[in-house]
Amino acid sequence: MSTSSPDVTTSVNASLPRQRRTYSIGELARMFEVTPRTIRFYEQEGLLAPERRGQTRIYHEKDRVRLKLTLRGKRLGFSLAEIREVIEMYDAMPDGNARQLKRLLEILGEKRANMERQLEDIRLMQRELDDVESRARDVLDRLARQDA
Repeated sequence: MSTSSPDVTTSVNASLPRQRRTYSIGELARMFEVTPRTIRFYEQEGLLAPERRGQTRIYHEKDRVRLKLTLRGKRLGFSLAEIREVIEMYDAMPDGNARQLKRLLEILGEKRANMERQLEDIRLMQRELDDVESRARDVLDRLARQDA
């Protein structure tokens, strides 16, 4: 949805520099293949801060980037708190980029260690399932030989 204001119409909007481009909630939803409700949820959680014009939300490039990072973080298993921490650190500090990257590396290290533990748990569970399956097949074979 675009407003009638010349600086945010679709035809002019598409040619504007990225910083001045605005988006409606519907445009962002289509762009990222999420529902408007998802976007409102991330706004409620403080991850997005659109401009308000009456009841209309006007999203800027910063919101688009934050939504992209939020969705990517969720796919990677980050909690909303972790995503918020990284984004706020970047916004709040002059050296936010370096601090953000260091914290991101810490979080990634934690995620990687967690995944390694989960993989080991899965491998152990697979070995246990293999053992139970093998014993069940042995018993079934013995029962079949007894019945024959």
